[in-house]
Parts: sequence; structure tokens; C-alpha cells
Amino acid sequence: MEIFYDPAFLITAVIAVALAGLSKGGFAGVATLSTPLLALTISPLHAAAIMLPILLLQDAFSLVAYRRHIDWTNILILLPSAVIGIVIGYFQAEYLPEEWASGMIGLISIVFGLRSLFSKAVANAPAKKAEVGPGIFWGMVGGFTSMILHAGSPPFQIYVMPQRLSRDLYVGTSVFFFAAVNWIKVPPYLMLGELNWETLKISLALFPLAGLSTLAGIWLVRRFSTEDFYKVINVLLVLVGLKLLWPAVTFLL
Repeated sequence: MEIFYDPAFLITAVIAVALAGLSKGGFAGVATLSTPLLALTISPLHAAAIMLPILLLQDAFSLVAYRRHIDWTNILILLPSAVIGIVIGYFQAEYLPEEWASGMIGLISIVFGLRSLFSKAVANAPAKKAEVGPGIFWGMVGGFTSMILHAGSPPFQIYVMPQRLSRDLYVGTSVFFFAAVNWIKVPPYLMLGELNWETLKISLALFPLAGLSTLAGIWLVRRFSTEDFYKVINVLLVLVGLKLLWPAVTFLL
């Protein structure tokens, strides 16, 4: 708990947990910024381990709010393939530079978000159905990037957003999917030795802020219409994509 006496850690922790709460409240993707932000003051794996119990608590708050708004077809397609992606991420994390995976997802997210915001053809396209093939692919990618980067939201968004689900159905499906993914990630983090009593004490100290920020996110999302909500999500997808792309650019340079 000594790091709680570090002002830099406290500031980054408060911002990281607040961003994660907004994400779990419905603004999917914002939580992708939380772990990298916390990693400015501590090691990335340590930051990810501290954030995991916080994300699990925030998932519980969101599940209560959106429990009646879940698209089970998407869950049945995405979740089994995400498990495969998590397993691959666990075994490949030490061999694959994070910058490559981050850059790939970042570039795809930017292109998808910009097309959704500015392309009339995309805006006028009919809603897609939940298709098994693409769902398996993006589910695996989401599980993989969630395991190694805590960045599973962009692949999920790229697959689900063209279906044009209602605002609450989209959020509820996202909440359930990532709640399940986060619980599946617990054993790998325990085996890595990063999820322990010391990290849990830090997570527990941040729980009140985690709960309040999630409730704030839920309240804020419900102030938006479905159309405006998707515009916000696309803007966030582009911003998160830029964040994910930047490490790859600096790595290559």
C-alpha cells in the first residue's frame, strides 16, 4: 500500500478508475485508456492486476442495470471464441510485442470509426445480422487483446455496431460479454502471480470510486438517444484507436 503515498499514482488511479466506470456505464472503449494510464506510474502487469478486480465490481453494477437488455445470439457467438483468444493471449503474451497487436487494433478502429461517422453509404446501410463467421473472428481478437492489453472493446464494437442494436441492448450485451471475459481472465492472472493480496488491497481501496463512477456512467448514457449514443461511441472508438496506434508508431520509430 506504500504506493498510495505517491501523489502521481493517486492521480492516475483516480482518473483510470473514473474512466473505467464511464465505460462500464455504457461508453464502451473508454476503459481501454485506464490500464495504460495507470502504467505511467507502475508496471503494466501490476496496473492490469489492480484494475481487474475493479472492473469485476463495475461489471456487477452494470449487470444489475442492464440485466434485461442482452442479445444472447451475440453472446453465444462471441463468448466461446473469446475464450480461445484469451488462451492464445496467455501463451503468446511473452513472445508477441504488445505494440504490434495494439497498432493493428488501433488502425482498424480508426478506419471503422471514421467510416461510420462520415460515410453516407455506411450510415444508410441496412442493419446487419449477427453472423457466426465474423463473430468467431472478432470474438477471438477481442479475447486476445483483452488478455494482453485490456483492450477488447474495439473488436467487439467493430462486430456489433453494424447491427444497430438499441442503445440499451448494445450496452447490456457489451456489459455481459466483458463481465464474462473478465472472470475468465482471473485464473491466468493468478497463475502469472500478479493478482495477489497486495494488489487486491489497492483495488479494494478504490472500490467506492469504482462504484460511483459506474453509476454516473449509467446515468449519463441514458441521457442520450440511440442515434446520438452511436455517434459518441464512434468518436470514442477513433480516439481509443489513436491511443492504441501510438505505441506501434513509436516502436517502429
